[in-house]
Amino acid sequence: MNNSKAIYNFHESIINALKPTLEEGIRSVIVISPTRTDHAQRFIDHVHRHHMWLVQGLNKAIFSKATGNASTLSDLTTMIRTPIFHRLINDTTSEETEGLVDVLERYLNTPKRETCVLFSLSEIGDLIFNPKKLVKPKPEYLLLTDKYLSNSKEKNKMYQLMQIAENRNVKTRIIGAESPAGLRLTQLGGVVCLCTS
Repeated sequence: MNNSKAIYNFHESIINALKPTLEEGIRSVIVISPTRTDHAQRFIDHVHRHHMWLVQGLNKAIFSKATGNASTLSDLTTMIRTPIFHRLINDTTSEETEGLVDVLERYLNTPKRETCVLFSLSEIGDLIFNPKKLVKPKPEYLLLTDKYLSNSKEKNKMYQLMQIAENRNVKTRIIGAESPAGLRLTQLGGVVCLCTS
């Protein structure tokens, strides 16, 4: 594909295909291109040139690139089983998690009339399970550590809470307790709900 307009349109079609996934809150994107090509880098450059909204701000996406063959499901399955791909996933998701800490700190440091942070599981549950009870605040993020989830005495209720939150378009993330983001969440009790007023 040497025609610059065709390449531009191809990249735009990828962006359009990604939008629904990004709107669901997925923020880690791994772009795979064949060996000895620069397709992945050219796509990432396109994103930085034409879609800065994707890579800046509170809801930024993290783009990483990998080299390999992913043209069939079998090729992709083989690739994702490699240790190199697992390292790439870990690096990409840890960068996303660091972004979540930035979001958390921003909510904590914004005037209370604009945002709120709920630390109590009963308050969070009340807001998620009974959305009609309160018009505001509107839950945006539900963040909890894996340790908080594994130590929960009511795991079924926690899974139900997370499922309902996701169904209501609340971005839900389970974060490793030993990561920098997880350590910060642990300081706050292990679970938080970030809301806009």
